[in-house]
Amino acid sequence: MSAGLNINANMMTWAVDRAGFDLQEFIGKYPKLEHWLNGTKQPTLKQLEEFSKKVYLPFGYLLLPEPPKEALPMPFFRTNRKATQKVSINVYDTVLMIQQRQEWLSDYLQENDFEPVPFVGRFTADADVQLVVDDIRQTLGLARNWASYCSNWQNALDRLTQRIEGAGVNVSFNGVVGNSTNRAISVDECRGFVLVDKYAPFMFVNNADSKAAQLFTIAHEVAHVWLGESAGFDMMRLQPADDPTESFCNAVAAELLVPTDLFNEVWDGDHGFARYARFFKVSELVIARRALDTGKISRQRFFAFYKEYILREFTKKKEQDSGGNFYATTKKRIGLLFATHVNQAVKSGSLFYRDAYRLTGLKGDTFQTFFTQHL
Repeated sequence: MSAGLNINANMMTWAVDRAGFDLQEFIGKYPKLEHWLNGTKQPTLKQLEEFSKKVYLPFGYLLLPEPPKEALPMPFFRTNRKATQKVSINVYDTVLMIQQRQEWLSDYLQENDFEPVPFVGRFTADADVQLVVDDIRQTLGLARNWASYCSNWQNALDRLTQRIEGAGVNVSFNGVVGNSTNRAISVDECRGFVLVDKYAPFMFVNNADSKAAQLFTIAHEVAHVWLGESAGFDMMRLQPADDPTESFCNAVAAELLVPTDLFNEVWDGDHGFARYARFFKVSELVIARRALDTGKISRQRFFAFYKEYILREFTKKKEQDSGGNFYATTKKRIGLLFATHVNQAVKSGSLFYRDAYRLTGLKGDTFQTFFTQHL
């Protein structure tokens, strides 16, 4: 029989709380824990490894005398509130995963004499919004009415993503932690985040959101890159947090997707927002918000529409997301630009396979199939 390990009970209760579980409910499903907490039994090494997986915690953490200090590498903004460091474990683990990718890629690019991405931090939040938007359009090669030529929202999102990655910014779309489909990332908590780096800026977009809403998120994140400011956000009702940078990035995103002068040209009254949404390839909510910002509708009208829109989207979402091709999904989760760098690093011998597996979440035959047949 394996000898038990003497683990601090506070570490175990902290681990359960950190994972977002209620302690008593967790014990009900995993009764061994109660014996460990009251000292009548001690966990074996195998049991502790099993427990660590259930609470999404690296095994070694449980051997520490007290919980480590954990902090996000950037502020996380909540609508109508200031920044916080409190996020769910699924969001936290996703941020750490992207941060690990960024740290490796930034070092790799510098070691191989790549130039820094020139537009990272090019402006500050006191710049003229139109000046920033014009610079983004010029850098990405986008016409003022670029989205109107796209056939649908997905096509517009794909085109914008390709231009962004082509300019040197890594983009990841995912609605779960890595490839763990049982660890969903709530859209209400996190629509996306940006980790800025001069050589390897990364943008994360919650793929569980509607395609049109993702388009606004990615435009908001582009603004963060141009400011050189890392951040995460929920952007409820397309409202920014109580922060000047967030307000500025929202303004840039709105102008990039729905230019004021073009909006004024096509607007012919408040007869519904669907027609304008199809033209600009954004959600009806973005159009409603743009109409509010430009004085075309009242706040009462906007919030009434918001309630109706959310109910409609909730009903629609239940009918969507039936799965999809694993490798196509993987390409979006990893990001084409990042995957290309990993592939080149492995081929050149500067990245071991074990490290490539860790960075991509792929292993063995699945890794080989993805990089040889789907990249």
